Amino acid sequence: MRYVIVLGNIKSVLFESDITRNCATNMVNKPYPTLLLILLSAFAALSPAKQALALSADEYFADGNRLFRDDLYWAALLRYRQAAEEGMNTPLLHYNMGVAHYRAGQYVRARESLEKALLDPALSITAQYNLGLNAYALGQTDEALRWFRMARDQNINPKIQAYAVVAISRIRDQQAEPDDFEIRVVEREKKREFTDLQLYAIVGYGSDSNVFRSPDQPYIDLSDPQAPLVVPVVTSGSFVPVNFGAKYLINSLKFEGFYVAYRASGRYYPDELLENANEYHHEASFGSEYFRKDETRTREVRSAFAVAQHDETYYDPDDGAARDVGGVNIDDRMNYLRYGPEFSAQQSSEKFGMGALIKGQLRNYAEQTVVPEYDHEYFLVNLYGQYKFTPSSLLRVTLEGYSRRFGDRPAFDLDGQQRQGNPNIRYDYYSLAVTARQRILDSLWIGLYVARTERIDQYVGYNDYSRDSAGFEAHWSLGDRFDLDFNSEYRLYDYPNAFAFHNPVAGAKTQESADARLVATYRISRQFSLVGKFDYRETVSNDTRIQYERNMYSLGVRWEL
Repeated sequence: MRYVIVLGNIKSVLFESDITRNCATNMVNKPYPTLLLILLSAFAALSPAKQALALSADEYFADGNRLFRDDLYWAALLRYRQAAEEGMNTPLLHYNMGVAHYRAGQYVRARESLEKALLDPALSITAQYNLGLNAYALGQTDEALRWFRMARDQNINPKIQAYAVVAISRIRDQQAEPDDFEIRVVEREKKREFTDLQLYAIVGYGSDSNVFRSPDQPYIDLSDPQAPLVVPVVTSGSFVPVNFGAKYLINSLKFEGFYVAYRASGRYYPDELLENANEYHHEASFGSEYFRKDETRTREVRSAFAVAQHDETYYDPDDGAARDVGGVNIDDRMNYLRYGPEFSAQQSSEKFGMGALIKGQLRNYAEQTVVPEYDHEYFLVNLYGQYKFTPSSLLRVTLEGYSRRFGDRPAFDLDGQQRQGNPNIRYDYYSLAVTARQRILDSLWIGLYVARTERIDQYVGYNDYSRDSAGFEAHWSLGDRFDLDFNSEYRLYDYPNAFAFHNPVAGAKTQESADARLVATYRISRQFSLVGKFDYRETVSNDTRIQYERNMYSLGVRWEL
């Protein structure tokens, strides 16, 4: 573990601290001053060529730095105090006083001075690291780990980050040699910015309680007066989740690079009776990335063109059978090819952050002859701004608007009928969301958000709705290898014009839904991790055709290069 000092505007690592050399007992040998040392320090303090009364605050400060470099910490403290008496009151002065107090064995005073230095963004990271050293010298192990973790979790100063990782390992393992896992994680993340190739793959096994999203109760389909009572069959089964991704950076510059990427995901149900639930998605993209981080400021810009293919079976949720109309099979109705450009930009500083996302896509669905196709244009604009009240809390406001413009689906009249000759459907969506996040512990943060979304049916407003959403999210790192992520959301829809089953006899349509997801990750090694997932979804509506409850469990192995 290293000890870091800032003298003037120059940062330098002067020497290894005693924490590196002696972890079994007191990790820092306390250098109590002898009478001779005090006399030498006093002599050194009084020996500059200029008389003390003739020195300015800056000169006192510079002379204190000179004395510190000569390991005369008591004399350096005298000069720093004289600089303060002459009116100097800067974070850098407090920082150097804190370091000098630490080396002189005055750990309580060192803590007071270093905490004052935290106010300066340029010094906060090294101050956190040195506060960790100081806390351990006081025998406050938990406090030391807290400061070291703060220094480890930042991404601005890789050198301090690596020192903090070693400090945590040494404190935990005492004199035992660490396995270097944490150091490798930091190095891997650093190298990833410059690597030419990134690969990951996930494969596992899962259980699905409601494969076809079937309603859990019998109902009469009021959209077809001739239909008898429908008795849905809820089917459960096992599946294999598969995910793969690859990204190759070409001619990367210091902050910018060109890339090509591919990703695939899907669920495969081994049981032949459930094969209609198989679902696959492939996407290829190419574009450029710009990323730069300077002290507390981060800027990221990404532009890309993406082409994707989605395949699934258009099945009847009541029994999972492929759909047909008049004897004509339409089971490929939901398959589509999607392509278009996208652009995103983010910028953040110590307090403020903002970002934008813009997408334009064409979605070309499988051609149909007996039913309208789902072909449509999709446009999205997302803007956000955030403010950090403290290093551990922030508030984000997000504005989003997007539009779906269909090319072959007639709009609905106010009586719920979808008549040929009507204009094609166009839905415009507008959303406002507010998110608040708070770090509770070094290893735990939580977030709450609320959102309001308005959908506008641009024909006569039959399918207008207002949707109110509320959600909760949390991340918890249990140690250095195990992470838990949880998020949940509740949505309530208000349809002012639509009817259940598109039939006025059924009354106004109602709908609400709830989602929850828990993801647990255990890092076995640098390349392998275990990933467990639990997903829950419930939709309740008086249009019973869309009402269902489903939970899915899966356990997989993730490999990454």
